[in-house]
Amino acid sequence: MESNPENPPVEQKANDPVGKSGVSPKSVPNKGDAQPIIRGKPKSGRVWKTSKNRFATVKRSLRGKTSVQQLAYRDEIKQIKQLSQSIKETRRRENEVKRLRREENKRRRLENERKNEMVQVIKNPAKLKRMRKKHLRMIEKRDISKLNVV
Repeated sequence: MESNPENPPVEQKANDPVGKSGVSPKSVPNKGDAQPIIRGKPKSGRVWKTSKNRFATVKRSLRGKTSVQQLAYRDEIKQIKQLSQSIKETRRRENEVKRLRREENKRRRLENERKNEMVQVIKNPAKLKRMRKKHLRMIEKRDISKLNVV
C-alpha cells in the first residue's frame, strides 16, 4: 500500500468518540433518556400552546417491578382516578345547578309576563271574522278561570 500525500489514510483511535458516520454516540438519544421531543413552530402559529395529556395517558402500566413499587403505583392510580371523578362530579353538579336556575328564571319570566298582560274577553265571535290578520296574530287563547276578570 502506497500512501498518497493528497489522501492520507484515516485511522480511528480507540478514545475517539466519533465513528465513521461522523456522529458522536452522545448525540444519539437512548431509550432510557426521557427528554421532551423538540417541536417546531405550530402550523396555526399559536406557539404558546402546549401538548396536553388526557387522564388515560398520564400513567402507563409498569412491567417487571417489585410488589412495593406496584402497590405504590396502584395507590397513585387510585388517587388520579379519584381526582378525575371528583372533577367530573363538581362539573356535573355545577351544570345541574345552572340548568335548574335557567328553568326557574324561564318559569318566573313567563309568570310575570302573564301577570302583566292586558286581558280583554271577546264575547262576540263575529268580531274575530272582521279582524285583520296582523291583529289576529296578537290574539292568544287563555283559560279565564285562573284570571281575575270582571
